[in-house]
Parts: sequence; structure tokens; C-alpha cells
Amino acid sequence: MIELKDITKSYKLGKEEVPILKGIDVSIMEGEFVAIMGPSGSGKSTLMNIIGCLDRPTDGQYFFDGEDISTYKDLQLAKIRNLSIGFVFQQFQLLPRLNALKNVELPMIYAGVSKKEREERAKTALEKVGLVDRMKHMPNELSGGQKQRVAIARAIVNQPKLILADEPTGALDTKTSFSIMEQFVQLNEEGTTIVLVTHEQEVAEYAKRVITVRDGLITESSVRGGR
Repeated sequence: MIELKDITKSYKLGKEEVPILKGIDVSIMEGEFVAIMGPSGSGKSTLMNIIGCLDRPTDGQYFFDGEDISTYKDLQLAKIRNLSIGFVFQQFQLLPRLNALKNVELPMIYAGVSKKEREERAKTALEKVGLVDRMKHMPNELSGGQKQRVAIARAIVNQPKLILADEPTGALDTKTSFSIMEQFVQLNEEGTTIVLVTHEQEVAEYAKRVITVRDGLITESSVRGGR
């Protein structure tokens, strides 16, 4: 499903080119649950941004579902992000003036889904994460765990092939973190490919494979049983 070949990424700092990724080769199969780990500054977030079509590599090839999307234009990448990838972030990224239902509907607006279908699918997604009774609540009326469940519902509402989660438990307490990770496990068991970035070993243990990034290189890729 995902294949990165000799991916590099550099940023300009004044007149200097600062290398962040230094030749990444990685394959992720459909249906996998993969955790990307690494210390701060290792390049793991940059790698995830490239996988999520939020950033472009400086060099190398990125194949998504067999298509080389390395040279895709911005509009083409936006379509992949909207229809094929769901995003879950550490700080939830909910719009404060929209209730839970309207927040979940957002990706479908960009996808051109009718109002009636948007509402039906958003309700179904919220029901899946156990929050249908909170659909009219505003974000400031929800707990951290509930906000993240709304974010997960928003991520799955377009039935994406891939969910990318960037430190999804970073703003949550331990008990709530376990609950959110069980949600990801369930989604993966239903066939969704999941790639998450984390620095927490306890979170990475939910994945079936852990990729370790250090100094812009993959230093280890180990298969685990998951939970």
C-alpha cells in the first residue's frame, strides 16, 4: 500500500541545507498497524508528514496504492488526503464553534457529499466511537478522551484506507490513552491500515510492527504481536 524509496528531506536554514531524512526505504502493507518511534528531532514527524501527503520529499519516490505520487500536483495530493487518509492529531484539531456532529462532517463537505448523507455518516461514525449521545455537544463541553474520539470519528467518516495518528494519546491521561488505543486496535481488526507516531513505548506496544527512526534513518523495524 505504501512504499518509500530512498526518501530524503532537507530544509533551508539561511544558506545551509539541513538534512532531516537521509534515505528512507520502507514498505507498509494494507491492513498493517505500524508505530513509528524515535527521539525528538529524529525525523519521525517529517516522515509521517510525507506519508500523509502533507509535505513533499526533497528526493526519492513515494508509491501509494501502486501509484508513484512523488510528482503529483497539490490538488491531486489534496484529493488523496481527503478520500484515502484519515488524520488524528495530539491536540484534536476540532473547530471550537462546531458541535461534534458538524466537526465529523467536515471531510465530507470537501468531498462533495450531500447534507443528508453527511449527517447520516457522521452519526454512524460517532456511534462507532461511542459518542452518538454527545453529537450536539461543543468541543469545550467534552473531555479530552471524548474530543479524541470525535477526531477519530472524523478520521474514519470517509472510510479511508489509511489512518495516520500523530501522538494521539499525548494530551491524555493513562486510562484514557488505553481506551483510545483500543479504538485503534478495533479499527485495525476491521481492516484499516494504521500508522502512528509516538515516543511512548506503552503506546507502541499496541502496534504489530515498530519502526525506529534516529538521525533521519530507519535503524530498526521489528515485528510484534500487538495487543
